[in-house]
Amino acid sequence: MEEKMKKVGRGMSIRMGLLMSCCLSLVGMGTSGHFTVPGFIISFIVSTIISMIIGFLIPMGKITNILAGKLGLRQGTLAERLFASLISNLIYTPIITFVMVFLAYQMVMKQSGGMAQISFAGMFFPSLIICFIVGYVLIFIFQPIFLKRLMARC
Repeated sequence: MEEKMKKVGRGMSIRMGLLMSCCLSLVGMGTSGHFTVPGFIISFIVSTIISMIIGFLIPMGKITNILAGKLGLRQGTLAERLFASLISNLIYTPIITFVMVFLAYQMVMKQSGGMAQISFAGMFFPSLIICFIVGYVLIFIFQPIFLKRLMARC
């Protein structure tokens, strides 16, 4: 049983990592006003690597189950799903967004010879807000779908 749960956890990490990386890369590139295919590919690859590291290092299921249990939320309820989505989003989205914006900021500064009139915070916080909203919706919708399919397979 424990081996099956580890398999499900790894499957969830991979699926959620790919989903979040693809969608947040699209959102980030789209909202920047400078969408390029090479930029998207680089963003997707880097964020996928980050997502996989997060997913394999942090036992998301255990953390959300423990925290939801402490709040008295029953597994499978809407309140528990809303809370679990929030916890996953709080872990994934800020890290991915920070790295992606940092890379974009570095590229802008390099291309402008350090003369760009934009601050890192000016790029980061609006992006974080947008990605946090998009990430929450994605996690809320897709996490139970992926979990259901993985549980049926295992």
